Amino acid sequence: MRTSLLTLAALIFSGLMVAAPDESDSALQDLKDAASKNDAAQVKKLALQVFELTNTNTPAPAPETEIDKDRVNHAREVRTQAEFALYSTAVQSEPATELDLFATLEQLNPKSKYLDDSYVYYFQALTQTGAAAKIPGIAEKALKNLPSSPDLLGALADLAAQKNQNERAVSYAQRLIAALGKRDKSEIMPQADWQKKKTALLGHAHLISGVVYNTQTRYYYADKELRAALPLLKGDDAQTATALFYLGLANYQLGSTGMNKGQVLDAVKFSRQCAAIKGPLQDQAAHNAQAMKNYADGMR
Repeated sequence: MRTSLLTLAALIFSGLMVAAPDESDSALQDLKDAASKNDAAQVKKLALQVFELTNTNTPAPAPETEIDKDRVNHAREVRTQAEFALYSTAVQSEPATELDLFATLEQLNPKSKYLDDSYVYYFQALTQTGAAAKIPGIAEKALKNLPSSPDLLGALADLAAQKNQNERAVSYAQRLIAALGKRDKSEIMPQADWQKKKTALLGHAHLISGVVYNTQTRYYYADKELRAALPLLKGDDAQTATALFYLGLANYQLGSTGMNKGQVLDAVKFSRQCAAIKGPLQDQAAHNAQAMKNYADGMR
């Protein structure tokens, strides 16, 4: 469709050079049709076209009339729907294609709400394609645009913990806890699924913090974090066992140095509960429980 110079001039506002609504709407409809067929190549091509038709890169005065404002809002809505098409097609695609579509979405709008809660899928695709080494760099860069993203903070906390970068691990874990405390819903997930994910992320963040504090002999903080983690980890035996094991150690240290028999007995309880869970910590936890019980028996 050809557009007169006069029409083009009238459409430049708020940093947008917006195509006539019927042109961008037509491209968007084609994009939706491609997404319904899971045609990844066409989805990428048409999403790029939609963003080109609703360009946001040219500085210009803010829109002044209601008509101008409506056109700006329409352009933004069109782009949002294009972002959704990229996201929804990506999560239904093979890993290599999924990566390409997520990278395209990231290129078009690195602050997209459809990236905020979906980097977990992006990172899974990187792992499946043998590109897991790229995750730290991608996550750190993305965090600048989405500083409260649960997936980004969780991934970076895990990566730091795996490398024994204790201060970084705790920093990211605490940022994750704070971010989740301010978020009641996800833009892209059903509420029940989001609540389940939120609970799991919170439990894991508290666990990372508690384990790190234990290794730093900051037992008061370790006890606090691990007690917060424990109810959130219900159903995950491996993480529950880890929380119980380090709770046993933290409470034994606190109780023995403070001559608090009740806290030492808490240590015995946690260690016994850990010993009841099959896994790599089971035998050591049983040994710890007996040693702690012997110590408690000698206390007044």
